This record gives sequence, C-alpha cells and structure tokens, in this order.
Amino acid sequence: MKVRFGVGAGSNSEPENLPELVDRLEGEGIDSLWFSELIYAPAVDPTVGMAFALSRTTHLKVGTSVAILPGRHPVLVAEQLASLAALAPKRVLPVFGLQPATPQERDLFPVAGRRGEVFDESLRLLRAVLRDDDVDFEGDYFTVRGARVGRRPARPLDIWLGGRAPAAFRRIGRYGDGWLGSFLTPAEAAAGVAAIHAEAATAGREIEADHFGITLLLAEDGIPADLSAGITLQRPGTDPAELVAGSWPELHRLVDGYLEAGLSKFVVVPAGGKPLDGFLDRFVTELLPRQN
Repeated sequence: MKVRFGVGAGSNSEPENLPELVDRLEGEGIDSLWFSELIYAPAVDPTVGMAFALSRTTHLKVGTSVAILPGRHPVLVAEQLASLAALAPKRVLPVFGLQPATPQERDLFPVAGRRGEVFDESLRLLRAVLRDDDVDFEGDYFTVRGARVGRRPARPLDIWLGGRAPAAFRRIGRYGDGWLGSFLTPAEAAAGVAAIHAEAATAGREIEADHFGITLLLAEDGIPADLSAGITLQRPGTDPAELVAGSWPELHRLVDGYLEAGLSKFVVVPAGGKPLDGFLDRFVTELLPRQN
C-alpha cells in the first residue's frame, strides 16, 4: 500500500496565508492539502481553496476533509469536480460527509427528507453524472433528464466518504471508493475497515486496499485542556490520547496503530496552530521519510 501524508488546513486556511502555505507544500514535495468545510470560521471555502491551490501548483493534490453533500444538488457538485479535474487531472480528491460537525452550521444544508436517504441518493446521482453523459435519473429527492457535465474526467473521480457510525460504513461500502475517518482509535479504525469491506462485498463491489485513511489532529506541546474536554464530550469514555496526538512521538505511535489497522492515508492537522508556524518543517522531517 502507498503510505502518504497530507496537511489539513483546518480552520487555519485564512486567505492571506494560503499563497505561502500552498507554495511551501509544493516546494517541499508534500503529497496533498486538505480543506475543511467550516462556514463560521475564517477559512477558505473548500472548492475555492482547491481551485486556488491547483492553479499555483503542478504536483500538489487537493482534497476536502470533508465537504457536505446533502443540501447541495449533486449535478452542480459534479460540474465543479469535473471542472477541477479537467484543470488538474489526477489531483482532485473529494471526500463527502453527512452533515457539518458544528451544530449551528447544520441549518445551512437543508434537505427535503431523511438526511441519510438524501445522501445515498445524492451519491448515486453524483456518480452517474461523473460517469455518463445524458443521464436520466428519477429518485425520491432528485429528478433530472439528460444531465451532463462540461467535460467528464477520462476516468471517473474516486469519491471518498467520511463518518464513523455503522450507517456510514454501510454507505461507504455501497457507494464510496474510499474512507477518510476521524476521531477513531486504531482498534475502531480496524473494525471500520472490516465493516466497509463486508458491506462492499454484499453489494458486489470492492474497495481498494489503499483507499482507507484518517484525519489526525496534532497538538505538538500536549493536548490542551479545552481540546481534551471537547473530545471527552464528543467521545465519552475514550482516552483523548488515543484520538489526538499530543506530540510528534505520539503521532508516530498512532500512525503505527492505524497502519496495522489497514489505513495508509493520513491528513495531519496542527491543533490550535498554523501550518506555517514551524509545523511544516517538522512535518517534512518526521513524516516524508515514512512514505513509500
């Protein structure tokens, strides 16, 4: 499996810092840059950020970690992805999720039915339009006739999904091409990989072995109390140190566990800091030698 490490911008992708960040990543040969969907934060919109980063680079890949699909029309999303892929082939890595992590942002993505069912149907339509021209589709939530995007990629884009609930594993197995998890212990990640493979087999599908990854927060000087409290609230009964790295050695320990669990793609986000404040220097030293 190809082991790769990318940088997650998180809430730190302020417009004024993005040019220097993108140029540093390209210059250092870092694999990828990932944009989170954070509306009420001083962060660049993921699609805008991807387009900007792709326009300044020739090798850097860009992805979303994660963008919200339910609440958007899948054909419009397909057009955006196809446009990006036409401008920068093989460098666009879309990952979609069910809903924003921040409760106050959830009203910004309204759906006309049960969110999970809308997500499933959105994925079916999105994949159809990225695969074929003149798509006729009639579902419970979307109906289109002769739908197409301007220029489909020669090879359909891989659509990865986030999530850590059983329903997410079912969805990934049925409709996804990969999984980008978050806030999971290595043991939980191993169980997730097994569940996704089982769901894919039931659906008559197969997900490539190296299409499993995780977003990891790194708090270089120890996990701060507020972050620890937030994790405990979100994941009661789980040691925050098994979900967030409190140092570079702890990051390596977690990475070793995730590799054993079957994950090979890592998006590392500096917790409470900015990627340009010394983080990238250590990232290059610590993580690039672990790629194969």
